[in-house]
Amino acid sequence: MRRIVFVEPKSPNLHIFSRFALPRLGSIILATMMRERGWEASVVAEDLAFLDLDRLRSVDLVGISTITSTAPRAYAIADSLRERNLTVIIGGPHVTELPDEALEHADFVIRGEGEEPLMRFIDAWERGRDFSQVPSLSYRRGASAVHNPLAPAITHLDALPYPDFALLEGGLRTVAGMRTIPVQTSRGCPFDCSFCSVTGMFGRAYRHRSTANIIEDLARYDEPGNFIFFYDDNFTASPARAKELLRAMIDRGFAFRWSTQVRADVARDEELVALMRQAGCHTVFIGFESVNPESLAGMNKRQSVDDIGEAIRVLRRHRINIHGMFVHGFDEDDWSAVERSVRFARRARLTSCQFLILTPLPGTRFYREMIDSRRLLGRDWSLYDSHHVVFAPKRMSAPELQWAQIYSHKRIYSAGATVGRLLRGNLVSVVLSIYARRLNRAWQRRNQSYLTAVGLIASSLRELRRGNLSERIRRRLAGPEVSSTGG
Repeated sequence: MRRIVFVEPKSPNLHIFSRFALPRLGSIILATMMRERGWEASVVAEDLAFLDLDRLRSVDLVGISTITSTAPRAYAIADSLRERNLTVIIGGPHVTELPDEALEHADFVIRGEGEEPLMRFIDAWERGRDFSQVPSLSYRRGASAVHNPLAPAITHLDALPYPDFALLEGGLRTVAGMRTIPVQTSRGCPFDCSFCSVTGMFGRAYRHRSTANIIEDLARYDEPGNFIFFYDDNFTASPARAKELLRAMIDRGFAFRWSTQVRADVARDEELVALMRQAGCHTVFIGFESVNPESLAGMNKRQSVDDIGEAIRVLRRHRINIHGMFVHGFDEDDWSAVERSVRFARRARLTSCQFLILTPLPGTRFYREMIDSRRLLGRDWSLYDSHHVVFAPKRMSAPELQWAQIYSHKRIYSAGATVGRLLRGNLVSVVLSIYARRLNRAWQRRNQSYLTAVGLIASSLRELRRGNLSERIRRRLAGPEVSSTGG
């Protein structure tokens, strides 16, 4: 029996969800498809299990899935495996946009959605290895890179198998007695925010599984000790479809609770919100991004500050917890915009929230703008994790933007704010506040050398106009071009 192992490289640094690590579904679905094809298949997600490279000596193929921040680690793994004469395929959002870079480390690159291309690749692998007709495949022919045309997006998602988490080494993590299970019911997003990489990978066409298919999938996890996290980029992108699914979930009376990602516009349909609560929704993750109207317009978010306030009011009325997600660093942002977002988040009394640094991910419009304006501070991809400054902001200095993120979490998760949550009786918020406060401190300790460099930069550039960093400083912030570790 032939054997394939899929690898998901570990995150290079601490991040807001470090303790709640979940595998991405792509590798698990591909492993399930390979097992159904007759191969022995397994998945190693390094955030959940140790990767022993020596154990892979006997496999036929290794597939690596990477996002931008894990790309250096993915390349380091690929280099080590190829030194052992193993064949490596690499895929994911980062290499979809930068396949030539990936081909410096891997034998093959699959761009975009991987299900059909991998099956066509295996056909070619088993029958003579002519890869010219494999869609979405990049590979080398002599000294030249070959990029086959992209496969069309999968329209019939029901055809994909249910992911078999038994193939995940170490299994899913259990936290506080709850096992969180990722489920994806749709792909694509009809919106096109300037900084988001979703449409580059899955397109703007919104595609979803049938309600019957999803309900059958969910029935496998119908236990009180399970918690479902819907991976959809916008669970309610189609309100009619969402209502149909929610009503079916209510009819089945599932015992688990769940969370998902939505936009602020979910509040425009209060019937939809009521159905979410009735179907067991515990928490929604909402990308508020900013309460600076100019920033919202500049990022093409297509939402207003009033929309944000109304979403909070409606969701609170239906007793759904809110994790608010904010981003600092848009061209329209200055320090007053940072302060306004922090004050808004404190007054809104969100269950939890995060403040991240705008990051120019390859494939996004924002990345192209930073390239064109020569504002990237380097390409150490391990720093592209939304916790480090990797571009020159327009109305703040790079050190100020870095401090904005640390400051925001200090304010939101201060001891006083945590006591306030306790007095209001929101125990979930209190627990998350303590966790986030500790994580923020741990991140600063782990990144001390980086923060020291940023501090030295701040003191040495006082005479310069804000945002104008010299090449020497750019190099210092950027670090090595390719690194296998972050921070």
